[in-house]
Amino acid sequence: MDLPAPRRGRIGGVLLNRLARRLLAGLPAFRVITLAFTLLAVAAAVAILVQAELLARLLADGVLDGPSAGSVAGLLALLAGVFAVRAGLSWAQQALAQRAAASAKASLRRQVLRRTQELGPGWLSGQHTGGLTTTLGRGLDALDPWFTGYFPQLFLAAVIPLAVLVRIAAADLASAVIILVTLPLIPIFGVLVGMSTKRATERQWRALERLGGHFLDVVAGLPTLRAFGRAKAQAEQVRRIADEHRSATMRTLRIAFLSALVLELVATLSVALVAVPIGLRTLNGGMGLETALLVLLLAPEAYLPLRALGSQFHASTEGLAVAERCFTVVDADGGPAARVAAAEVDAVPDAAAGIRFENVTVRYPGRDEAALDDVSLAIAPGERVALVGPSGAGKSTLVNVLLGLVTPTSGRVLAGGADVASAEAESWRRQLAWVPQRPHLFARTVAENIRLGRPDATDDEVVRAATLAHADEFVARLPRGYETPLGERGAGLSAGQRQRIALARAFLRDAPLLLLDEPTAGLDAGSEAVVVEATARLMAGRTVLVVAHRPAMVLDAGRVVTLDHGRIAGPARAEVG
Repeated sequence: MDLPAPRRGRIGGVLLNRLARRLLAGLPAFRVITLAFTLLAVAAAVAILVQAELLARLLADGVLDGPSAGSVAGLLALLAGVFAVRAGLSWAQQALAQRAAASAKASLRRQVLRRTQELGPGWLSGQHTGGLTTTLGRGLDALDPWFTGYFPQLFLAAVIPLAVLVRIAAADLASAVIILVTLPLIPIFGVLVGMSTKRATERQWRALERLGGHFLDVVAGLPTLRAFGRAKAQAEQVRRIADEHRSATMRTLRIAFLSALVLELVATLSVALVAVPIGLRTLNGGMGLETALLVLLLAPEAYLPLRALGSQFHASTEGLAVAERCFTVVDADGGPAARVAAAEVDAVPDAAAGIRFENVTVRYPGRDEAALDDVSLAIAPGERVALVGPSGAGKSTLVNVLLGLVTPTSGRVLAGGADVASAEAESWRRQLAWVPQRPHLFARTVAENIRLGRPDATDDEVVRAATLAHADEFVARLPRGYETPLGERGAGLSAGQRQRIALARAFLRDAPLLLLDEPTAGLDAGSEAVVVEATARLMAGRTVLVVAHRPAMVLDAGRVVTLDHGRIAGPARAEVG
């Protein structure tokens, strides 16, 4: 499922809207940055006024009086100084904007990643992870044009036209009135075009999300696609989605180019409305040449910041669309999990004191049938319970509830009398060791993958855990032993070898509660025998809940509980209390 579409808003507005204000609120030093941009804009306005005064005086004196070489040199030196100041102000503005962009992107990434961790795997399983990856990677980089272009231009557009208008009013009130009447036309046209730009940008970004997400899925499933002869068909699908993104991008660029033409045309006609009367009045002697030159030089400067603001907005709309998607994730309702995260943390549960499920029900979004339906079950300290049942009966969901990865819709799980759901997640998980059906191995060394069970473990402890799990046998044959880098997802190792590394993690964890989710599924007879023997050693002295299909894992259990359609079949409910 794709990320939810952003809520409709007036992104086309010239001033900062709700989304932009929230984006800026993530800046660590927002007040300082705002003050700095304001001072830079005021300095730029002063430099523009001084530059126009100097040019008007130089040109007027050259035409009327023929100034001396000394005065010309002095004016030219002052002009050079003004040009240098304007260049310095522009550089400072860009440097500050780039720092703000980097800070805002880092802050937004942290917020989204933190929120996805809080929402947990239950929420992530309902999302298109490829789309989320595209948003956090390539997507957030699209915020650069907004921070380096549009945001600084806002301050220039707020200060420079006002300063120029005041100076022109002091020189010629009639020209100031014309500018005052025509100046609002630029933001009006900018808003109208901006609405179309927003819709086109959303289409473009949805196409890019589909492209990135689908490509990620294709790469992850390439062995399966090759095995079933569907690789070429998926390549055609990627090509089609890429073509959709290209078409959406070209439509967005077409609107942006047309909007630039509209803004330039409006600004040019407005300047002409000022220039024509100025020229006629100067010819008739109704206005001095220096004043006329000053007004003609300043009139374009009144329109330029607003024209640039419109152009910068169109270049930054993609970044705002991505930011909206990020805030959609940050604001996502995690259901019971989110409410538990906000609740007050109670006492730390004690896994060694036994586990008790009380009327636990779990419902996943979009599914009518409950994954767990009013399940009650007690596991005594040191007891080994095997959980059996057909696929889809809710066995893995029950294990995920114990892991804290899924929060019950109703009911609760107690450990030593304390509610697991209301406890601090890390303190609870330190008491658990988990061996899943398909353990995930990272593109790190063998030792680093085993040390995931306890990051502070010594090398000797890692080797001992691997030996207990029968992993030392094949690790010793690897080119660099425990320092051998593994491929992503454990590429290069067999399923049995990956499972033994997962068991080594559990040995290193040495937790009182052991959760085994079909650890022998998909293994051949030889690998299964090795894993079963290591698992039996791991179970000793621990409370164990094992999800099992194969008889080998059921034999060591002290009690067998059957799940069917999310309910416990048989007398297991009587064990509670």
